[in-house]
Amino acid sequence: MAFSNNSGGGAMADINVTPLVDVMLVLLIIFMITVPIMSHKIMIDLPQKTNNPVDQPDPPKPLEISINRDGTLFLDGQPIQLEVLEAQFAVDSRKDPQPMVQIKADPYTQYEVLADLMGSAKNNGMAKIGFEAPVSQ
Repeated sequence: MAFSNNSGGGAMADINVTPLVDVMLVLLIIFMITVPIMSHKIMIDLPQKTNNPVDQPDPPKPLEISINRDGTLFLDGQPIQLEVLEAQFAVDSRKDPQPMVQIKADPYTQYEVLADLMGSAKNNGMAKIGFEAPVSQ
């Protein structure tokens, strides 16, 4: 009996190309399907550019409300009662564009006064409420 001793650590000369051919055929099929789809054109009517600038209305003057240490409300520097301010909120909430409510409160103001003011503004339809930071000296 003749046995060959080929297990001497030599490199295997045959490479299995079947998986490589399978992958290449799949890629060929994918490209054959996608190339006609990519060359298909769709006609779209795009809007034409206009050189006329759109006039933007100036934003309305904000309602500047200040609250001092003892809870007194001021609208544009004039003292005002919360009930009168609520009526002002109801009128201004119907404007288009709606003005912003800017609140500037003293750091020592009671939170209850600030919460009542924000609640009445929100309940009367004011959507934009902002706070103004105190000026540091």
